Amino acid sequence: MEFLHTNKAPAAIGPYSQAVKVNGMLYTSGQIALTPSGEMIENDIKKQTIQIFENLKAILDASNSSFNDVIKVGIFLTDMNDFGIVNVIMTEVFGDHKPVRSTIAVKTLPKNAMLEMDIIALARD
Repeated sequence: MEFLHTNKAPAAIGPYSQAVKVNGMLYTSGQIALTPSGEMIENDIKKQTIQIFENLKAILDASNSSFNDVIKVGIFLTDMNDFGIVNVIMTEVFGDHKPVRSTIAVKTLPKNAMLEMDIIALARD
């Protein structure tokens, strides 16, 4: 088991790792719309979604993986009315690659984020 960290994504804000690589798989912790320096992106669903995908890309890059290696995306939304906007951005990020996904409505998220995402991907050596 290898615990991963990159300075190109925000540091964990609690007792957890950005990601763990085990048995050829990469599991990320949930990402909210923090910049790598730890600043929260403004309360705009499009901007927050884009920042989260940038964070996930940085973690994937650090493990020599890419969005084409993603198997599953978990999405947690505080407002299901934002579902369509997240879908559009997810389509832009993944293109023809279609990982499985769960989308769950939640009451609140850390730092009052509008959404949180985590992924499971193939880990490249």
